[in-house]
Amino acid sequence: MPQVAGKEVGPIGFGLMGLTWRTNPCSQEQAFETMRTALKNGCNLWNGGEFYGAPDYNSLVLLERYFEKYPEDADKVVICIKGGVSPTTHQTDGSPENTRRSINDSIAQLKGRKKMELFEFGRRDQKVPMEVTFDVVNKEFVQTGKIGGISLSEVPSRDDHEAVKHVKVHSVEVELSLFSTDILENGVAAACAQHGIPIIAYSPIGRGMLTGQINKIEDIPEDSMLRLFPRFQPGNFEINLELVRQVEELAKKKGCTPAQLAINWTLAISKRPGMPTIIPIPGATTAARVEENSKLVDITDEEMAEIDATLSKFKTAGERYPDAIPTNT
Repeated sequence: MPQVAGKEVGPIGFGLMGLTWRTNPCSQEQAFETMRTALKNGCNLWNGGEFYGAPDYNSLVLLERYFEKYPEDADKVVICIKGGVSPTTHQTDGSPENTRRSINDSIAQLKGRKKMELFEFGRRDQKVPMEVTFDVVNKEFVQTGKIGGISLSEVPSRDDHEAVKHVKVHSVEVELSLFSTDILENGVAAACAQHGIPIIAYSPIGRGMLTGQINKIEDIPEDSMLRLFPRFQPGNFEINLELVRQVEELAKKKGCTPAQLAINWTLAISKRPGMPTIIPIPGATTAARVEENSKLVDITDEEMAEIDATLSKFKTAGERYPDAIPTNT
């Protein structure tokens, strides 16, 4: 069992974003059923955000209500919360003032029902030195026991190496999927392995595309943020669908679903020499999808070689995010 923030977690975690950050979130009852199913299946590393939804209904509000109803689950779950976005500029703000505001607001929203094991800035604020931000988080919140520790998000390898000089880094959250293998080549995975930092891999099923359920652009709801992402734009979409079809064929031979193959591929990557622990955190809004996503599937060396060969011949079309959203900060 991997460990995050000194606590054992399951090999697969759970992403909370989709439960609150959408135009029409699912009902709270459905969200609770989904969360309980995740915990039942051993997916006890939960990743959310202060900005995953409006202040009156974000990940923290949902978590507070969940632990109010199921207080016995509080000690079973490890939560990692992204924050640090200024409520006025809507940009990452690593100043001491906004750092305090973001963490204090997050703690307040939980109403004492659950301690926040990890806090991370969704992106690094390049205008504020890393040590300034971390000094506030470490001295005022970690050392005083208000939160468990610090995680990083969307950072290049140089930031991983720099951060460990200032604080203990408990995890690094980055995108990793068959569509997004950048961290395996740009030094991020190597840096995490060097420093013994587990990677929290978000979007392991390519924002849903690797499930095989999105076969044409019209399958994406018109109010979905995915409509803005380059990889889902006409021209790029059709090219990327080619990889989906190949993953479907590999999954069919394996006897699992495409999503299960994609998720368990990240776990198989983690077992390779020189790789850190990798914990994928697929999101879901239904219990049925969690049941599917949480199934462990052993991918053999021969099957990994076949996947390697497939990826070597494929180049993902389009960037990971729209231009307005910073990456690798």
